[in-house]
Amino acid sequence: MNWTRRHVGTLLAGAMALGLVAGPAHAQQQGKIAYMIPTLLDEFQTGSRDAFENVLGAMGYEVTSLDAQNRADLQLNQIEDLINTKPDAIIMNAVDFDAIVPGIEKARAAGIKVLNFDRLIRSTQFELTSVAGTIEIGQIAAGEAIRLLSEKHGSAKGKVLQILGDPGDSYTLDIQKGFEAVMAEKAPDVEIVTKAALLWEATNAGEIFEDQLLVNPDIDLVFAHAAHLTVPIVATMEAKGMQPGQMMLMASNGAPVGLDNIRKGWQQAEIEQPTFAQVYGIAMFLPMILKGEKPQPGTYKVLGLDAVLTEEAWGPNLKIPGAAITKANVDNPSFWGNMKVPTDPVEPVQ
Repeated sequence: MNWTRRHVGTLLAGAMALGLVAGPAHAQQQGKIAYMIPTLLDEFQTGSRDAFENVLGAMGYEVTSLDAQNRADLQLNQIEDLINTKPDAIIMNAVDFDAIVPGIEKARAAGIKVLNFDRLIRSTQFELTSVAGTIEIGQIAAGEAIRLLSEKHGSAKGKVLQILGDPGDSYTLDIQKGFEAVMAEKAPDVEIVTKAALLWEATNAGEIFEDQLLVNPDIDLVFAHAAHLTVPIVATMEAKGMQPGQMMLMASNGAPVGLDNIRKGWQQAEIEQPTFAQVYGIAMFLPMILKGEKPQPGTYKVLGLDAVLTEEAWGPNLKIPGAAITKANVDNPSFWGNMKVPTDPVEPVQ
């Protein structure tokens, strides 16, 4: 599956032709780490890169980031080159979850530790996988929807338009699962209309919204599964003369555009994917992994969030919950959408 996902934002000019992006200059003390990026054409990926380079750099690691420019073949070639240079660890953020598996297995056979970031790859083994709790993001979104609808109607009732991302992407399907389970249990009187924006295309989300305004003009709340999908929705609201908040709007992933919408009043909630916490989760376990030790199941605090580590078929899996962003806390610098990499010291797990 190619990396055509929910993180779409400001284009990064001048992508490096060979895919090599230099990290900050830190003296090598602890080892060499390679971070493999699917693309640098959005704020999620640039923010993740900056976080890895700064957080691991502060721990004394030499970090090199490689941009695959959304090409699975290039990323596979990058792994081949890395095997020859023998870094201590590779942090994988794959373009294509299937195509990259032979490279991962070859790197591990060469004695290189391989950790997985952001998206589950279930078909091979990793020393650690750090991901967002996507079902939990859906559950948190349901709580916000119930709150907003209750504030409007006096109880949890009304109509919600849920706009998924691509229906082939487990990220959006898990959010849907968590959202609908809570709504069915705690808000059975709420009608949910669900449509999918194919390929996570914002234009598709805009067309869905316009069509549904004709079919369901009584929509109370729109829940888009990524902040970038709200861009044409807000534009349509403005074009139709709606006022901010007249039709409520939520999204999930925590991108800067969602936070800007909240500040302007167009959006009432954003459920953050805990990007920086996912980075810190890898950083916390990296020293033990490099010593050949295995992370143990349990609950761990990661940037103040209760993360759960379980043993899965693909290895240790660290799942980190998201958080609700509203007008009351939108300027909190811990949210990745504010693009301020945290400076909290990492406390390695012993």
